[in-house]
Amino acid sequence: MERVEREGGERTEMRLVVQRVSRGAVRRADGGEVLGEVDRGLMALVGFGEGDGDDEVGWMAEKLCGLRIFDDGEGKMNLDLADVDGGLLLVPQFTLYGDVSRGRRPSFVDAADPGPARELFERFVDRCRELHEPVETGEFGAMMDVEIVNDGPVTILLER
Repeated sequence: MERVEREGGERTEMRLVVQRVSRGAVRRADGGEVLGEVDRGLMALVGFGEGDGDDEVGWMAEKLCGLRIFDDGEGKMNLDLADVDGGLLLVPQFTLYGDVSRGRRPSFVDAADPGPARELFERFVDRCRELHEPVETGEFGAMMDVEIVNDGPVTILLER
């Protein structure tokens, strides 16, 4: 799939906001049903742009699962999810593509359309599960309540 360029030559790209958590959960907003939860680990808000494909999904899954952002015995960020036996919670979030550079109402023109984005999210979850367990998820397209207890705080923005 070809990458789409925005005005000014910028390309759209897959985006993740990753937080190191001591606990994280996502519930269906309409009834409180727990969709996914983790204790120590990572929560990633996941967004796809027009033109994202398998290359971005694979690269991002490997980058996410291999991030060394957990403290070692000396207090240095040197350990990854596997090293700390951490969980991974993935939450689809197209609003990562909200562009407010013109006006105050966000434009989502650079976000992938829902059909392709759903497929990309499912492939991303599958690839993450190949690399690490456990992996929990939110529900694509659902209104959700997200609960994050950020550890540190540590928050990393990943773009591809």
